[in-house]
Amino acid sequence: MGKVVLVTGAARHLGGRFVRRIQRDPEVERVIAVDAVAPAHRLGAAEFVRADIRRPEIAKVLAEHDVDTVVHLDVTGTALGGGGRTSVKETNVIGTMQLLGACQKSPRIARLVIKSSTSVYGSAPRDPAVFTETTPAKSLPSGGFAKDAVEVEGYVRGFARRRPDVAVCVLRFANILGPRIDSPLAEYLALPVLPTVLGYDPRLQFVHEDDVIDVLRLAAHEPRRATQNSGTFNVAGDGVLLLSQCARRLGRPTVPVLLPAVTWVGTALRTVGITDFAPEQIRLLTHGRVVSTVQTREVFGFSPRYSTAEALADFARGAGRDCCRPSCSPGRWTGSPVASAPLTLPLHHGA
Repeated sequence: MGKVVLVTGAARHLGGRFVRRIQRDPEVERVIAVDAVAPAHRLGAAEFVRADIRRPEIAKVLAEHDVDTVVHLDVTGTALGGGGRTSVKETNVIGTMQLLGACQKSPRIARLVIKSSTSVYGSAPRDPAVFTETTPAKSLPSGGFAKDAVEVEGYVRGFARRRPDVAVCVLRFANILGPRIDSPLAEYLALPVLPTVLGYDPRLQFVHEDDVIDVLRLAAHEPRRATQNSGTFNVAGDGVLLLSQCARRLGRPTVPVLLPAVTWVGTALRTVGITDFAPEQIRLLTHGRVVSTVQTREVFGFSPRYSTAEALADFARGAGRDCCRPSCSPGRWTGSPVASAPLTLPLHHGA
């Protein structure tokens, strides 16, 4: 008998892509795709179950389909459809609690994969140059999606203690970019003029959506090093870009704004519905964030196909926003992963 994999968040772009990809693995017998709304995209041969993970009914879904592997992708910073911030938080936090409660009661569950974010490290002026998975945050996120991710990971750690027989894998993704990604950062980078914080040029990392799917698939199976069946792993593309480099590669002018006024700008952008310029994003665009990906490479044998610079370039092409210079091509950058010091190299052209 092969794996029976349940995937939450199937109506979202990444969820749909992962559902279509994981069902092609020979070890997988069936895929159960779950979401509160019907997806607009195809799900291949997967069975779609319309269920709200915020409700106890998710336990029945696990039991009825003999699920042994759960990939929880319904942890996100953006609402699906007409939902607002309250709906997002309920799905992230309450939904995760209900799902973990259902998994705890199920004797068949053997593996749990959680989509999280490097935003759990926060962004502060005295942050280390590079965060590892064990580095504590200097300033914990106080709100928004970042705080949701911190709470979700707390509940997951509690589940892991109660069910030591289940392999629990938490993947902390850097900001995800790609041709079809819808996120607050993608909306910010799509603005005709990028407001920046005067006097700051933060270091940023991105991960391409294709790499997200690849590492999720690896995490749903046994890792290369079976002794590390569980754990928390950072996932990001190789290399680092400054925000000023991003703006030049996108051909976007910037408008430096005094730090106290940035909050007013963010409120104005949220009010008119242009982008969700939340406080957590303001801190990221002030202090930046860089993480080490060494552990992910060693355990999963995973090497991202796209560097940070290439993920940005593909995002630009997919949205009809070509990089400002033809030399910014999709060629591979073969630098080593961030380990002990950030790389602020011009990865494609002098930026």
